[in-house]
Amino acid sequence: MKVKNIVNLLEQLAPSQYQENYDNAGLITGSGHDEVTGILVSLDCTEEIVDEAIKKDCNLIVAHHPIVFKGLKRFNGKNYVERTIIKAIKNDISIYAIHTNLDNMSHGVNYKISSLLGLENLNILSPTKNNIQKLSVFVPSENVDKVANALADAGAGIIGDYTSCSFRTLGTGTFKGNDSSNPTLGNKNTLEKIEEVKIEVQFNAHLKGKVLSAMHQSHPYEEVAYHIAPLDITNTSIGSGMYGTLPQPITVNDFLSKVKETFKCGAIRHTKVIKDTISKVAVCGGAGSFLLRNAIGVNADIFITGDFKYHEFFDAEDRIMIADIGHFESEQFTSDLLIDYLKDQIGNHKIYKTEINTNPIQYFT
Repeated sequence: MKVKNIVNLLEQLAPSQYQENYDNAGLITGSGHDEVTGILVSLDCTEEIVDEAIKKDCNLIVAHHPIVFKGLKRFNGKNYVERTIIKAIKNDISIYAIHTNLDNMSHGVNYKISSLLGLENLNILSPTKNNIQKLSVFVPSENVDKVANALADAGAGIIGDYTSCSFRTLGTGTFKGNDSSNPTLGNKNTLEKIEEVKIEVQFNAHLKGKVLSAMHQSHPYEEVAYHIAPLDITNTSIGSGMYGTLPQPITVNDFLSKVKETFKCGAIRHTKVIKDTISKVAVCGGAGSFLLRNAIGVNADIFITGDFKYHEFFDAEDRIMIADIGHFESEQFTSDLLIDYLKDQIGNHKIYKTEINTNPIQYFT
């Protein structure tokens, strides 16, 4: 098992194309060709985490938060970021970050939070736009099913709960090959008219390479005529935050007590109580204040997240209750999500969850 094999699996879980533009998810240090001796999973990557990886003979750290967000111009160990990178490189340890791309998956960080809260009827709070594309390809009639099936196997043609979705139009294709051509149908230097079908399918943008590869491999023509266009469609399975409903309404105090116990919160900062019970809940792991308007827009009773600033609490305007449980607290179970996924994919290949609590915030109680 090589590092690149693990990276490919993680890219299937949360394609890096879906990270935010400020992010730095992906392989930060190390070579994809290194053999994996063990995997250490953590929320953060610090010097202590690298030391733990060395102790456990793990040469791959999979962390939620990237240790490097901005470009580094010097490596002289003046801060914890540089020291962590230097130590990892000296000890041949690869660091892979799976951050906002995992946040934006319907089965990612916010799904984990929602599951722990027992939420049902889950939806993305702020779905991503403009990440669906349409492929139109022209295929000889007798090869339509072969090409269409290959495209479906590559992930094209999925719309909601339906697969193998396509639209097909019958028509006539024309072509004339020159002396260097090798036409599948017809002859060189002759204008040919062939019955063809235009197959149209949509696909998530990150599957473009896979879909095109399937198209070329299954298509009989030497030169394939096709067209790709972006679609102005909202992808409801990818985006920021999540909201859902509790099986039954519960009192605010009971709900906050459950949140505090589940996420081991040192404290919960919240706005004033405006309703007696909680039914609809919006969540966002990490810093989620940018989604407050979305949470209000779906009529959530409470918004669970972290890192709210003082003045941002005023923006609730008695329309929703904000509950700031802490950045670390909201995302700590991301490690469990990643470990469960990796073990399901590769078995118990020396996969460890960190024993170190990397939360830099302490509470005086």
